[in-house]
Amino acid sequence: MADILQSLASNLWSIFLVILFFGGSIFVHELGHFLAARARGVVVERFSIGFGPAIWSRRGKDGVEYRLAWFPLGGYVLLPQLADLGAVEGESTTDLSKHPPVSYATKMIVFVAGATFNVIFAFLLATVVWIMGQPESSDQATTRIGYITPTLELPDKTKVPSPALVAGLRVGDVIRTIDGDEVDNWSDIQNSLVLGSGRSTSGSPQVVFGIERNGRPIEITVNPRLATDEKIRKVGISPGFELIVQAVANGSSGAMAGLKPKDEILQLDDELILSDATFRQHLDASVARTVTATVRREGQEQKLTIAPRPDAKAGDLLGLTLRTGYQIVHVPPHEQIADVARWTLRTFKSLISPQSDIGLNKMSGPVGIVRVLHTAAEIGIRAVFMITILLNVNLAIFNLLPLPVLDGGQMLFATIGRLRGRALPVNFIMAAQSAFFVLLLSMVAYVTIFSDVPRMIRESRTESAAPAAAPGKSAK
Repeated sequence: MADILQSLASNLWSIFLVILFFGGSIFVHELGHFLAARARGVVVERFSIGFGPAIWSRRGKDGVEYRLAWFPLGGYVLLPQLADLGAVEGESTTDLSKHPPVSYATKMIVFVAGATFNVIFAFLLATVVWIMGQPESSDQATTRIGYITPTLELPDKTKVPSPALVAGLRVGDVIRTIDGDEVDNWSDIQNSLVLGSGRSTSGSPQVVFGIERNGRPIEITVNPRLATDEKIRKVGISPGFELIVQAVANGSSGAMAGLKPKDEILQLDDELILSDATFRQHLDASVARTVTATVRREGQEQKLTIAPRPDAKAGDLLGLTLRTGYQIVHVPPHEQIADVARWTLRTFKSLISPQSDIGLNKMSGPVGIVRVLHTAAEIGIRAVFMITILLNVNLAIFNLLPLPVLDGGQMLFATIGRLRGRALPVNFIMAAQSAFFVLLLSMVAYVTIFSDVPRMIRESRTESAAPAAAPGKSAK
């Protein structure tokens, strides 16, 4: 009973955090428009979180209707002097003839204010994360290859030779660039591979690795395959990291060999050990003979002898519990924001590139975002902050795209009107707004049905099978 109550309390807390930070991100965006409009003397008729009919509505002493609507896919501030969005936001009751025209400068300030507030909110959260620090494990901080899988499984479950192995990448290679762009950590490598748009003359995916091997720079061309259920580019590599003994079971093969907690495993025989996968693989292949282990203990290298283990089962780790290095890093707020913005822009570029393998079915809609936030909430408040930073920077950039319905589209219409000396025809603007709103809703529906829901089903199946799976790092 206590476990059930604890689980219920945990889920309620996670749901509260999702509502607070997802809804809060929308609120912050609309607050930017609201405050900018009030400051510039623009009529504000309604402040709504969500679209459609109102769940709750109240008119304030300032004459503004404050509303919570049924469809929480965004929000809006009804500004009849600036834009006619009746098809989306509802008809205005304001008599515009009683109010002076709004200047071009005011329009631009009000329209850009939403994205500006999202960035400010993200910066404030990034400042908190900077003070708290971010956990960073060695397998994510590195760009060194620690393991190359022999084969890669395709979506139809067939196995093909690992592209990395075929191309000649090796364990210990340090990846410096991918397609000419520098990479600083394993996340950069993953993102660069997935978002890559390079292709060979035959049209198959292609990526150029700039690596450092034994102190020498080398370029190696690899042909990724579209793997996993997501059908994303993979080459079959995993990160290299220090393998440290966390604990040793009494009476185990590791204990008899003299292994101790805090030992760093460097080699087995003459093979460099840079991942738990390589460690397990070497042990599985040598159960019938003696193995020499090289470890670092208190700064000094030592050699230990592991006796033959003829009765050992596949995956036996000598009775060791292993971990990797771990540290708390304090990344300045502006670097956090810049990094998120860089990858957001790279994603948009890949999305519109005919050479990439990224499509709408790889994106996340509101359902997917809520799912990610809920998962982050289960991890901890720091993870929620980091996802919310990502969400707000994405919202800022997306809303500034020059498309009707979005803030960037309103800025484009205002700019065209200024350049031509008169506003664009109202009917044209209304038609464009309506068409793009339907297109936007269709896109959200498509992403939800063909991306978010299938991904949630796959994750649910993976979570159910997780207790039976062996631990280890996945190959990329």
